[in-house]
Amino acid sequence: MSKISIVVPVYYNSDTLMMLYEDMKEKVLGKLGAYEIVFTDDGSGDNSFEIMEQIRAMDPNVKCVKLSRNFGEHAALLAGLSVCTGDCAVTKQADLQEDSEIILEMYESWKMGNKVVLAVRSDRDEPALKKFFASLYYAIIHKCVDKNMPVGGCDCYLIDRKVIEVLKLLDEKNSSLTMQVLWSGFRTDHIYFHRRDREVGTSRWTLAKKVKLAMDSMMSFSYFPIRFISGVGFVFFLISIVWILEVIYEAVAIGTPIRGWASLMCLILFSSGMIMVMLGMIGEYIWRTLDASRNRPPFIIDEIRESGEDNGIK
Repeated sequence: MSKISIVVPVYYNSDTLMMLYEDMKEKVLGKLGAYEIVFTDDGSGDNSFEIMEQIRAMDPNVKCVKLSRNFGEHAALLAGLSVCTGDCAVTKQADLQEDSEIILEMYESWKMGNKVVLAVRSDRDEPALKKFFASLYYAIIHKCVDKNMPVGGCDCYLIDRKVIEVLKLLDEKNSSLTMQVLWSGFRTDHIYFHRRDREVGTSRWTLAKKVKLAMDSMMSFSYFPIRFISGVGFVFFLISIVWILEVIYEAVAIGTPIRGWASLMCLILFSSGMIMVMLGMIGEYIWRTLDASRNRPPFIIDEIRESGEDNGIK
C-alpha cells in the first residue's frame, strides 16, 4: 500500500496547529490509508513545538522535527522531506488558507502517474494590493525564469519519492524549493484551489522575505539579471557614442560653445546610479557563490520525535 507524507513547516503557528490537525483529521486523514505528518519547527519562539508534541501524543503517525534555529521555510520543508518515509510527500502550510481536501485531489493525481502535482491558486481572498504584487511576482517568474511556473502561483505541491531524492541531492542554499521542483522536469499536473485570507494569527511572511525569495528565484534559475546588465550597458555605450559624435560635430562644424552642464550632471548621476545597481546585482551573485563554497548545511536538525519516543535527539 502506498504511503503519503504531509510535511508542514512551522514558524510561530501555535494558534493554528491544533486547528490544522483537526481539519485534516476530519476531512482528509481517514481517506488516505497509510500516512504520516511531519511537522518541522523552524526555530519558533512561541510554544509551537509543545503543540506539535500534543498532536504527536494524539496520533502515532505524527513526527516532530525541531531545527536548531530559524533557517527559513525552504530549509524547513527540505528538512521535513529529508526525514519523511512516504512514497510521495505533500507540503502543507499551517496558516489554514488552503483547503485540506486538495491533498486528496493531489494524491489521486499522483496515483495516475504524475510525479509532481502543483496546487495552483485560481483566486485568492486577500487585499487588492497584496494580490497585485503576488500576481506580479509569479508573472515575472513565469516570463523570465521558468515558463512552467503557473501564473497564479502555488503554495503547496505533491512530489514523488524520486523528486524528493533529487531535492536531497541538490542541497542548495539561497534558492527556491518550488523552483527546484519545477526544474527537476518530472511529469507535472495542476490542481486548482481558492486561497482564503488568513483569519487566525499574524503572518510572518515579511516584505524582506518576499524580496529575498524573488531574488533567490531569479538569480538561482535564470540568466536574466546578468543579461539585463549587459543589455543596459550596451545601450548606454551606444548612447554615449552618439552623444560624443554630436558634441564633436557641433564644436567643429557649427562652432557651438560647450554647454549643458545641468543635463550632463543629470546623465552622470543617472549613470552612476545604474552602475551601483549593477554592481550590487553582481555582488548578489558573488555572495551566493561564496555562501555555497562554504559548504554549510542548509539546515541543522536538533530533535526528531516519533511515535513511542519521549526524547528523540538524533
